[in-house]
Amino acid sequence: MKILFDHNVDRRFRRLLPGHLIQTTREMRWEQLQNGDLLKAASDASFEAFISIDKNLRYEQNLKKLPIAIIVLDSISNALPALTPFAPHVLQLAQAPLARMLYTIAPDGTVTRLP
Repeated sequence: MKILFDHNVDRRFRRLLPGHLIQTTREMRWEQLQNGDLLKAASDASFEAFISIDKNLRYEQNLKKLPIAIIVLDSISNALPALTPFAPHVLQLAQAPLARMLYTIAPDGTVTRLP
């Protein structure tokens, strides 16, 4: 799966997600794009999912018109030690094609889907 990390996700987290092509907004030179434009650019570049820790995305985006799947990690921090426990849950979620909706992964691995 081709995944884009938001600027708030530690780029080293990608090492915990083997088998996926992962790039960051900085690597794509998209760090200045606002979320709507960023998601559109990601979709145009054939990304299948966008990973962030921004819990406000659900309120900032029209969830009925998402161009790609959004995965929000409900983490207390964007430091790698705080993100590490989410890796197995992201891998499990990414086993199947993702719908264009917002997925929130809780620290216990519970996934909430918002269409």
